[in-house]
This record gives sequence, C-alpha cells and structure tokens, in this order.
Amino acid sequence: MTDWTEALISDQAGRIALITGANSGIGLEAARMLAARGAHVVLACRTRSKAEAARESILTVTASAEVSLVDLDLSSLASVGAAAAEVRTRFDRLDLLVNNAGVMATPYERTVDGFELQFATNHLGHAALTAHLLPELLATEGSRVVTVSSLAHRMGRIDFDDLQSERRYKAWRAYGQSKLANLLFTFELQRRLDSAGAGTIAVAAHPGISETNLATSTGGIGGRLMALTRPLTKVFSQSAHAGALPTVRAATDAEVRGGEYYGPSGFMEQRGAPERVKASASANDAEVARRLWEVSVELTGVPFTALDAAG
Repeated sequence: MTDWTEALISDQAGRIALITGANSGIGLEAARMLAARGAHVVLACRTRSKAEAARESILTVTASAEVSLVDLDLSSLASVGAAAAEVRTRFDRLDLLVNNAGVMATPYERTVDGFELQFATNHLGHAALTAHLLPELLATEGSRVVTVSSLAHRMGRIDFDDLQSERRYKAWRAYGQSKLANLLFTFELQRRLDSAGAGTIAVAAHPGISETNLATSTGGIGGRLMALTRPLTKVFSQSAHAGALPTVRAATDAEVRGGEYYGPSGFMEQRGAPERVKASASANDAEVARRLWEVSVELTGVPFTALDAAG
C-alpha cells in the first residue's frame, strides 16, 4: 500500500478552512499544506502577533496564498462566541473546521468561566466553536469537522463527578480526560449528523509523538522531565510536518468517512505515514459520549440548534 503524503492532497481552491491554534506546530503545518493547495486558510489564534508571524511564514512559501486571521481564546466562551460571529460575518461558507489548538499538562488553573484550563481549552471551547459554526458547515457541501486528539486519550477517563478537577488535580490525568473528550465529541457529533441526514462529516486525528511547542505549556516536574528527555524523545518522534499529515488526510482525502480516526502507521502510532487507526474502548462508549455532549452543552450554554433544525 502506498503511503499517504502531502503530494496526495487534492485541489483545495475555493474552500475556506478555519484552523484553531494555527500559529505553530501541527496547526501551522496543516495551514501551510492547505494554503499551498489553494484553500483560503483562517488562522484562529489567541495571540495576534504570533498569528501574523505565522501568516508571513505561509506567504513566504506560497506567495499567492489567501490567509486570514481571527482572534480566538478557547479558554473564554465570550472569545469563542465573538470569533464565530466574526467568521460568519466575513465568510459565506465554511468547508473545514479543524479543532486543533490545545494545552498539555498545565499547572492547575481555572478559566474566566470557572472551568479547569485543559478541559475548557481542549474540549469545551472547541465544542462551543463547532456549535456556533455548524450552520455554515451544514450549508456547505462536503464540509468537515476535524478534531485533533492524542495518544494520551488512552489514559483518559471522563469523571462526571469531578470534570473540573476541583477535588483533586493531576495534570496528565486532566489532559487525558480532555483528549478522550475530543474523541467522544467527534463520534457523538457524527452520530447526530447521521441522524439529521446531514452531509457534513466529523473526523478525528492524532499526530503521534511530534516535535511541537505544545510541551512548553507543561509545568512542574513533568515539564522539567520532558525538557531533560527531549534529546531521547527525538529518537522515536517525528517532525511537526509529519505529525500534521493525519489531520490533513482527515480533512481532504476523498476516501475518509465520518466517524473515522487517523494517526501515524508506525510502532504504537508514534510516527509514520497517516492511516486509519482505532480509538480506545472508552472513546467508543456511546452512552458516555451522549452524556458528555449534554453536559458540555449545559456548561457552555451553546446548543447545537442548527443540528436539531436539520434533523
């Protein structure tokens, strides 16, 4: 079987692709690849100066690229709502939403909305953004929602009695929960899209072990340990470019179907060409997914009205 590579990305001319956290790492590499194939890429980032630098780096490679910027802080529901409103005002279609941004194993912090930072940024913010932008996605033929999870989802558990880690906080436990939530959200979204007879599909991806700056958000002993072991990590990790390929395949490959999950093909999915992979049994628990969906809507206050109307 031939490996799936950047060369296989189809023509993206005329498509609008919004990527969260596209100023660095996986998000930036995905934006570069999509822009090079003609997509109008919207970089939705928290820090404007970093987003501007990312746009310049894309234009350096592809001078004709169409790249727009939108301010987005996923840890703030007000920012999520404002960013979505701006997108709806500026664009009359949305072909691709890539829920990519994330933080990893951070010290305990509560957001302005009172949520634990990792759960808020990695899951709740993206769920709310998807709900806000679903009308545009549903109205665009062939649209997709691609959500980036992690190998860490396998150590995750959804603790409905302590979703915000108020009773106890372990950074990696909270990260695993948020990444498991990404997959549960994707699979539940696809089930609901199917029930509504919608043409939009929801797909998930993970980058394996890739060299990005995500680890810079890691604090405490874990962060120091990761810094010390980085030379060793390079032995079994891959570049950010390679790590972005599962996301880009999920976003563009005509063979991809809703509810699928893509990651590296190598040993333990750590590195390698992108292929369809399997999620954990916990990620395929439909009842947990349904409950998480309902709790997420309650917490964010952002219902999937467009999906209900389509059904």
